[in-house]
Amino acid sequence: MNTTTALPDIPLPPGIRSRFVEGINGLRMHVLEAGYESKGRACVLLLHGFPELAYSWRKVMPALAAAGYHVIAPDQRGYGRTTGWDANYDGDLASFRLLNLVRDALGLVSAFGYRSVASVVGHDFGSSVAAWCALVRPDVFRSVALMSAPFAGPPPLPFDTADKPLRPKPEDPVHRELAALPRPRKHYQWYYSTREANADMHDAPQGVHDFLRAYYHHKSADWKGNKPYPLKRWTASELAKLPTYYVMDLAQNMAETVAQEMPDAAEIAANTWLPDRELSFYSAEYARTGFQGGLQWYRCGTSGAFTVELETWSGRSIDVPSCFISGKQDWGTYQRPGVFEAMQSTACTRMLGCHLIDGAGHWVQQEQPEQVAHLLLQFVKQAAERAGP
Repeated sequence: MNTTTALPDIPLPPGIRSRFVEGINGLRMHVLEAGYESKGRACVLLLHGFPELAYSWRKVMPALAAAGYHVIAPDQRGYGRTTGWDANYDGDLASFRLLNLVRDALGLVSAFGYRSVASVVGHDFGSSVAAWCALVRPDVFRSVALMSAPFAGPPPLPFDTADKPLRPKPEDPVHRELAALPRPRKHYQWYYSTREANADMHDAPQGVHDFLRAYYHHKSADWKGNKPYPLKRWTASELAKLPTYYVMDLAQNMAETVAQEMPDAAEIAANTWLPDRELSFYSAEYARTGFQGGLQWYRCGTSGAFTVELETWSGRSIDVPSCFISGKQDWGTYQRPGVFEAMQSTACTRMLGCHLIDGAGHWVQQEQPEQVAHLLLQFVKQAAERAGP
């Protein structure tokens, strides 16, 4: 992985600073920080997803800081200017498992001198980390806002099996069935788990900048095909209804997939939520680091290697105040059938609201930052009022 020497300045709004914090679970963590001017503020921790960075929170951080919070947004393990992680496909996969990412978050807030934080907010894969933070350490993470990726709860343990013959775990046939469709398909998370995925994107023929432009466009409200609705079940025929950035054509990689939806020059010029100057920061960072650090997170999930330790919390729910925020044009809400509903009925017992923001796709805090900041401030205030002793 590249070093962080002589890195260019980050194009940040006033009131946000970039800094490094040493000794966080083996990492030198790069952090964006707002509301640092005075001590004694309640803390809000913001956790980004893939393929983003702490920079994705730049538009909501000033509003949270202006409301009196100390706002901390790290480049998470595997991303950006944070170092100390292994960028090798054959490296230490276990360091990217969810419970170690929770340990990263816990170490970071502790390093800043907090015994607890007002809220942990996670977007995309960061939503999974935030959910597990609240599940595992509710004493520290006193509320949780999940964004763009709902949480179904911990995996269940095998139950009532002592007097029954041992059966091998059934193989999920969905991948074989996707490949056998008349239009053969594959699921992006399993593609992201392949050895080739990083090079496909890092060495994309169109370059990293245009790859990210097309990727962000395809998953945003600007792409008019994003009109999501609940899927009935986890089957090939239902999953095939998802756009190709989720269920890809079998023969194509992700760079080829999104290239077909590349916006034209006029659309790029008209984009106010991610102008080229801001996209250039993302593309420079990913050109430097590659994508493998983030892809390791997907491999931890698809491999099933770390499911057993998550089963330690089988049957537990998130019992601190919670909320869900997503774009109305975001398929992420429904990409796993039934999870959006399970989150509200069983996984989170004190959910204060689910908000689907019109005019936003997957990148909700960048596409509609004012509404996101408003909803987060409303939620954190409500959560504090309803917090237990």
